[in-house]
Amino acid sequence: MRAWVVLLWAAVATIVLVVLGIFGTLLASGRIELFPTPQPTVTPVPTVEPVVDTSYEVVILNATPQDGLATQMKDVVVAAGWPIDNVLASEAGSDDFPETTVYYLAPEDQAAAAGLAGVIGGALVVQSDTYQPADPAVPQLTVVIGLDRTAAGATPTPAP
Repeated sequence: MRAWVVLLWAAVATIVLVVLGIFGTLLASGRIELFPTPQPTVTPVPTVEPVVDTSYEVVILNATPQDGLATQMKDVVVAAGWPIDNVLASEAGSDDFPETTVYYLAPEDQAAAAGLAGVIGGALVVQSDTYQPADPAVPQLTVVIGLDRTAAGATPTPAP
């Protein structure tokens, strides 16, 4: 009878050692983790639905060395429905601005800025207090034309 007890203990010890060996191999290879590290949750970035709001004043600044771009863009904005008196085209203080950008002042202006960016054929939309309106009671959007809109900086559009 003692032989059976020894044999039973040997079988149990063998099974335990095999299970521990498998578990240790899985643990060492990284297939299982005892203390998994929490994965950061990805917070979706809220998207703003673009709205074309022609009640905004629009200031267009040509920040490129190519003449006439501000006037051309003014024509596009006016054709989209803005009153001609609410759109001012001018030259900027620099001529090396990299990418066309629509600036807005307050968070509630973001949808209108995105709408204007769509009207002009796409642009970055950035909140900034750099371009303050002349009349704080009238909301303003500012378009700074960048080198991406010049003949030298324009990227060719693929053929359909």
